[in-house]
Amino acid sequence: MEQYFQYGEKEIAYLKGKDKRLADMIDKIGLVKRRVIPDLFPALVHSIIGQQISTKAHETVWQKLVSSLENITPEKILDLSPKTLQAFGMTFKKVEYIRNAAQQIVSGEFDMQALHTMNDAEVCKCLSELKGIGVWSAEMLMLFSMQRPDILSYGDLAIQRGLRMIYHHRIIDRKLFEKYRRRYSPYGSVASLYIWAVAGGAVADMKDYAPKKP
Repeated sequence: MEQYFQYGEKEIAYLKGKDKRLADMIDKIGLVKRRVIPDLFPALVHSIIGQQISTKAHETVWQKLVSSLENITPEKILDLSPKTLQAFGMTFKKVEYIRNAAQQIVSGEFDMQALHTMNDAEVCKCLSELKGIGVWSAEMLMLFSMQRPDILSYGDLAIQRGLRMIYHHRIIDRKLFEKYRRRYSPYGSVASLYIWAVAGGAVADMKDYAPKKP
């Protein structure tokens, strides 16, 4: 049975009280249901698959993998050849990253469960030691597996797009992003759900104010 990111009236009331434009988006969109993957290794695989591809392509590759393996474990990943994994629609590099993570977990070099004892910054630092895992992948794992409450990703292009659409900015630089991150804290994760929804077209007749490419 699928599970979804859990939030409620407390988080909604806080965000609406902090930001009128976001409050308007929340009222128009209603409840956002985003799937979470509580098991950390499948969630890590899911995050790696999603690097630099569209949501639709991400979901297609993920569903093929789930249909084939059912339970995605490090051992099952290592039982498959790199070519077999690539056949699901992954690049050679992503296959390399996934297999490397699986090998480190099986060998005991990397303890996934220890992530639960760490704060957000420590989780990012620890995961970044794995090949091919950067801040964005770590943030997605914290949000969509660990359900950490205050994740807003500067490196996520859809978050930047949604912020431009909601607040009519042409560019979201780091300083501007930090202003919104502080405003939404400690419920940045719920704000992210709504910003992604806006970026995905959940509210009609909103435009992206990014500068036109020449």
